[in-house]
Amino acid sequence: MLTFEVYIYAIRDLKRGRKPHQLRWRVGLNPHSRTFATKTLADGRRAQLMTAIQKGEQFDTDSGLPVSELRKRDQVTWFEHAKEYAEKKWARASAKSRSARADALATITPALVTDRRGAPDHRVLRQALSCWAFNFSPQQPEPPAEVTAALAWLAKKSIGIGELEDSEVVRTALEALSRLLNGEVAADNTITRKRMVFNNALRYAVERRRLPANPLQFVDWDAPETDDEIDWRWVPGPEQGHALIEAAGTVSRRGSHLRAFYGCMLYAATRPAEAMDIRITDCTLPETGWGRIVLAGSSPRVGSRWTDDGQSHEERGLKRRARSATRDVPIPPVLVQILREHIERFGVASDGRLFRATEGGRLLTKEYAALWKVARPFVLTPHEVETPLADVPYELRHTAVSGWLVAGVDPVEVARRAGHSVAVLYRFYAKILNNRQDHSNALIERFLNGQDMQE
Repeated sequence: MLTFEVYIYAIRDLKRGRKPHQLRWRVGLNPHSRTFATKTLADGRRAQLMTAIQKGEQFDTDSGLPVSELRKRDQVTWFEHAKEYAEKKWARASAKSRSARADALATITPALVTDRRGAPDHRVLRQALSCWAFNFSPQQPEPPAEVTAALAWLAKKSIGIGELEDSEVVRTALEALSRLLNGEVAADNTITRKRMVFNNALRYAVERRRLPANPLQFVDWDAPETDDEIDWRWVPGPEQGHALIEAAGTVSRRGSHLRAFYGCMLYAATRPAEAMDIRITDCTLPETGWGRIVLAGSSPRVGSRWTDDGQSHEERGLKRRARSATRDVPIPPVLVQILREHIERFGVASDGRLFRATEGGRLLTKEYAALWKVARPFVLTPHEVETPLADVPYELRHTAVSGWLVAGVDPVEVARRAGHSVAVLYRFYAKILNNRQDHSNALIERFLNGQDMQE
């Protein structure tokens, strides 16, 4: 138990033994004592305890030590703490979050060592950390000898977590997470993401009473500003988007199968992982008029080492939604017709999924990404092909959402259909929303002038 009730007695000379000078103090109701060979040593220790009292530190009743000394005595290394933190987060995290967290910790941890003597190759060390030390999958294979040796070296060299109270040590970690493995400066979003993981790990250290406060708040270092707003130069217009998915449908039989997959992004603003998970029971496809897709989940590909079942895809709920949440999206007649043609020609998978890989399994990212690159030159000019214009299928989602906004759909409804929060919508699509302000102002002015009432 911790208490501020501490009383320190005068040094007592026992006049016997090799350490005759006794220091006594009481913490709460518990007495404590220690003997020293010389009175100078006893006075020095007494002064240390008095300094802790003057700083307002609590003392531990069992050990008699001030909190700062108790923490150092019992402290774990940063490596031990990082592993514990990653394991605590594992069970409730998505596979993608697990992978991102491991990558961040694997970037920071090699920098927080006492020295580099005998260090393994930095690539081996990074792999050992990201794929083994911070991975808690039951399917994880036994590590090779070089990985075991690398982790043993790090366990020996890792600094105590208490050293992170030194701002220079914190700066060392921040500099590490700002660099790629080849030493180049990382992208702004990467730095921001990894700093967030570092901050959460330090917050966990405070929770576990391993640090008195989060040391990041005392370091004058800011993550780079990130601009989430979409670069509209490279988003295809609706005509280009339609031409691109039609071109993909003529490239090959595989392209014909993926035409409807791309169409879901262009006309329903689905994310690729959401489109992968669409089943025939999720679709309402009338012969004429508008239809509907009820999005109930997503199947992002993250690698088998990060999922609970060892599959390369993770079955999960919609992004940033409860697992049971759904999102219904009205779809225009053009997409209804595309999906009806797709089902008539290709059928569905055994579990009802509309889209599947060549061999019948889960659709692979590399498949739809590779075919998209083949389709672009059929629609874009040679100069446009060399630019980022519509360089990935995901740009079709931006085409859809921006089109809804330009058409005058209420931003709240746009955000709902796209699976965004309104705040995220305003951050990503600020330019379009700002351009709509003049139109909104004109409508308000008409009302204030009584024009609408006169009509």
